[in-house]
Amino acid sequence: MAIEKIFKDDASEEKGERARMASFVGAIAITDLVKTTLGPKGMDKILQSTGRGREVTVTNDGATILKSLHIDNPAAKVLIDISKVQDNEVGDGTTSVVVLAGELLREAEKLVAAKIHPMTIISGYRMAAECARNALLKRVVDNKENAEKFKSDLMKIAMTTLSSKILSQDKEHFAQLAVDAVMRLKGSTNLEAIQIIKKPGGSLKDSFLDEGFILDKKIGLGQPKRIENAKILVANTAMDTDKVKIYGARVRVDSMSKVAEIEGAEKEKMREKVQKIIAHGINCFVNRQLIYNFPEELFADAGILAIEHADFDGIERLALVTGGEIASTFDNPESVKLGHCKLIEEIMIGEDKLIHFSGVEMGQACTIVLRGASHHVLDEGERSLHDALCVLSQTVNDTRVLLGGGWPEMVMAKEVDELARKTPGKKSHAIEAFSRALVAIPTIIADNAGLDSADLVAQIRAEHHKEGCSAGIDVISGSVGDMAERGISESFKVKQAVLLSATEAAEMILRVDEIITCAPRRREDRM
Repeated sequence: MAIEKIFKDDASEEKGERARMASFVGAIAITDLVKTTLGPKGMDKILQSTGRGREVTVTNDGATILKSLHIDNPAAKVLIDISKVQDNEVGDGTTSVVVLAGELLREAEKLVAAKIHPMTIISGYRMAAECARNALLKRVVDNKENAEKFKSDLMKIAMTTLSSKILSQDKEHFAQLAVDAVMRLKGSTNLEAIQIIKKPGGSLKDSFLDEGFILDKKIGLGQPKRIENAKILVANTAMDTDKVKIYGARVRVDSMSKVAEIEGAEKEKMREKVQKIIAHGINCFVNRQLIYNFPEELFADAGILAIEHADFDGIERLALVTGGEIASTFDNPESVKLGHCKLIEEIMIGEDKLIHFSGVEMGQACTIVLRGASHHVLDEGERSLHDALCVLSQTVNDTRVLLGGGWPEMVMAKEVDELARKTPGKKSHAIEAFSRALVAIPTIIADNAGLDSADLVAQIRAEHHKEGCSAGIDVISGSVGDMAERGISESFKVKQAVLLSATEAAEMILRVDEIITCAPRRREDRM
């Protein structure tokens, strides 16, 4: 007898081989898309939105590229997710993690074609990942006892991270900025205290780090332009009551003098509010909302600097940095925590005037001002710098460091290969495949630089059979170079995250044997 169809008309299912095929194809396509951005000679992509403004983003950051893609393939979505997690967790390695997962699947596809069960492949991959992680652990360098050496490690890591980004031309300058900013955090990973302000104009070289906090606002008319030993009240309150605020309220009056009375009462109310604020004993008032002319005049008379419309990001950070709290009622001054800083003054950056707070409570705070030719350059510069800051703040906590430039992958591949030789049964094929996938990363780095990857990788592999070798790909000279001499370092935490996330994602996609696409809900079904 014929079996009735279970699914609705529009639903579809892919089974067995076809489902696995779809997963592999999707994942490998995503990998091929981002792999050209890998390494110091990786290229950028232009992403154009289909929205109203047709905005254009030029980027090299794997996570940014993948976030912007709208993709139907379920396996590809898994890879996009691991890239986002990598970005949130450690900040860098977003492209490497996708490339490694894609290569693992590319190898798995060959094994599945050779009739090896996916579960066997997965258990082989598990063993290989464990072995690779141990190989790295044996080779890590930890200089946390020696402050000088540790700082130079941080510089190297920052320069390595920035070398594949738009800032690579001035990487010493920006690495120094990033290291200084992160060292001020004293071990916290809260990057809120580091503010990045983007100002078009000048060149990237003109970017600088400023101790203290810069608010992108102008100082009002007739107010003091410079205040020492400032006491700051940060508020989020309405300072614009020139009109009746009750929605839909109507006032009927029988003469103009009554209107004037109402206005007078409103003014009095405002004056009282301003008196209450002044009673806090402050000399700087920062408000998130508008401040109308009348209260501004009152503040100016009292010699208080009033700043209006400070954007929310700025005001939250300002409260955090000066050690104050955001207030919205002013009846009991003793319960309000004021912010303090040594000096408030107006400064010029390019054509713009900004307000500069220096000597703030939280010594960790600082502002990085980025200059550049256009908004696109600045946006990409900010993304690159953010990656470097994330990696550095993670490295300050987990101080283990590895060499870079394809060296860790070759170290792992060598150990994994040895494990494959010792392992009996079909698992050894999977372990060997894992080692081939690891070698793909240095291969791609060399390919992107237009070098002969097969020859280079073979040379490095031979080098790695010597004890204590530190050979990797030196993309600049186009040959095998000594990574320790070239000062190319990476954070252990980033490498470990890449390895484990990519293996888990590949496992997850390998386990799939059926893809069911649900039918879209129809309107009339709801009745």
